[in-house]
Amino acid sequence: MRTPNFKIFSAIICLFMVAGMSHAATIHVGNASAIKEIKKGISVAKNGDTVIVQAGLYKEGNIIVDKQITLMASGQVILDGEKKFEPISVKSPFVTIKGFTIRGSGHSSMNDIAGVKIYNTKHVKIIDNILEDNFFGIYSQNSKHVEIYGNKIQAYGKAEQLIGNGIHGWKSDSLHIENNTIVGHRDGIYLEFVTHTKVLQNLSERNLRYGLHFMFSHDNSYIANTFRANGAGVAVMYTKHVHMEGNIFEENWGDAAYGLLLKDISDSQIINNQFDRNTAAIFMEGTNRVNIENNLFKGNGWGVKIQASCMDNTFNNNNFLQNTFDVATNGTMTLNYFANNYWDKYEGYDLNKDGVGDIPFRPVSLFSMMVERYPSAMLLFRSFMVTLFDRTEKLLPSLTPEGLKDDSPRMKSVKV
Repeated sequence: MRTPNFKIFSAIICLFMVAGMSHAATIHVGNASAIKEIKKGISVAKNGDTVIVQAGLYKEGNIIVDKQITLMASGQVILDGEKKFEPISVKSPFVTIKGFTIRGSGHSSMNDIAGVKIYNTKHVKIIDNILEDNFFGIYSQNSKHVEIYGNKIQAYGKAEQLIGNGIHGWKSDSLHIENNTIVGHRDGIYLEFVTHTKVLQNLSERNLRYGLHFMFSHDNSYIANTFRANGAGVAVMYTKHVHMEGNIFEENWGDAAYGLLLKDISDSQIINNQFDRNTAAIFMEGTNRVNIENNLFKGNGWGVKIQASCMDNTFNNNNFLQNTFDVATNGTMTLNYFANNYWDKYEGYDLNKDGVGDIPFRPVSLFSMMVERYPSAMLLFRSFMVTLFDRTEKLLPSLTPEGLKDDSPRMKSVKV
């Protein structure tokens, strides 16, 4: 049993803690304040303080936040890197950066200079900022528990090698990236060696390479994002345990553009997404044990391009509408499973009226096999010869993969 003396001692400790918290100060910076410079405000601040910066243009080079403080803008506060500096470097845990316009960082092929860069720390929040014309936008390096929320990040990159990524995570854990808009960078969001991270409700559009690109990044989820009109939508590489749900992949057009590129990934879920008007909605290579369910594939050049190196992937309850080719492959033997999908090209019947077609649907056309081997054959698309090829294959199936079929095609579309 605890003694009364122990209770008194605990109460005294609590009082000291409360007293310490109550002495957190608010420091004002600006032309109308005693402190004119942000660096000076940070230098006089103590852990737990808030530094409020008044509206104005600040050219202070590299601002280093090395204390546990909140740095907050009041009005329109512009931090200008003058194309030479990294505007904000965060090197302390428990830091919040909120409400600034951060622009014009330096560029370097040797160092990853960012508008805001977080170095080897934890519990940092970057909230409601505007980052414009920076090399990298927000960069998390070897950090944990970083929240990146509500930021607008825009660059004007002309070539991939001349611009960094909008949000970049390297060797980090437990990032929370939500409700950001990223435009005009190399990759909108790039994650490498990043784990236990959530990417929610972001808009990533008109980026030069990918809307989202991640490698060697396990146990992450990507939910309700929009990836629009990027060089390609999303690339998932060398990764396992990925959950992608409720995302929109649209208008990712180009010679080698995909809505979603899957390369050497496994044990993942792709659920309730919309793939609309992409060159190839999903391209799969070396992909194993992925569940692809309740997705909409509409108006794409290819719905799914699944290479012979893929195994044990399941396609259930998806809608395939108005795609030039629903499924294409480069092999004759397939070890993947299609069931209960709706195909607008299905011409079968349902005599027992159970909502399921009575004959299987083979989504790989003979012409798609020809195009896979000879891309220039697309010049014949919509010709009478192509129609003849496909009709012949339906009557005497022999050249398309025997095992790649949906034995229970739906007669009506699935609610996605």
